Amino acid sequence: MSEYRRLYQPGGSYFFTVVTHQRIRILSRPDHVIRLKSAFDKIMKKRPFIMEAFVFLPDHIHCIWRLPPGGSDYSTRWRLLKGYFSVGIDKPANNRGERIIWQRRFWEHLLRDEEDWSKHMDHIHHNAVKHGYVRSPEHWSHSSFGEMLKEGLYAPG
Repeated sequence: MSEYRRLYQPGGSYFFTVVTHQRIRILSRPDHVIRLKSAFDKIMKKRPFIMEAFVFLPDHIHCIWRLPPGGSDYSTRWRLLKGYFSVGIDKPANNRGERIIWQRRFWEHLLRDEEDWSKHMDHIHHNAVKHGYVRSPEHWSHSSFGEMLKEGLYAPG
């Protein structure tokens, strides 16, 4: 049995990686990306947090969330988000009644300082390039890179 313990820091900023079950490319379908964005909107209204950065790739998600000062329960947010996304998708269910779409767990990292935040921000925005989907981050439409470019956090080209 794993002794892994998650670190819950109220108001913390976290880097997350969430992967589809057996790396199926479910997020390569435009309607599923729309469904995922809708699930995020729903959760952010119900259990607020700020999405500081994101990239949606065909078989996984990376994002940075900043939780509210009194909030630290990102696990419930992910459980609800996965659930909202999965409703209506025709996939078999496991013995717990969960649709087999996502890996059961996710990876999180509490961002310690500005340098750590910046490193993970770059990782997110260059991930589509790393996986060979595009030659430059601005060409991947399912990320926050365009907004960061507008805000001046990145230089064009």
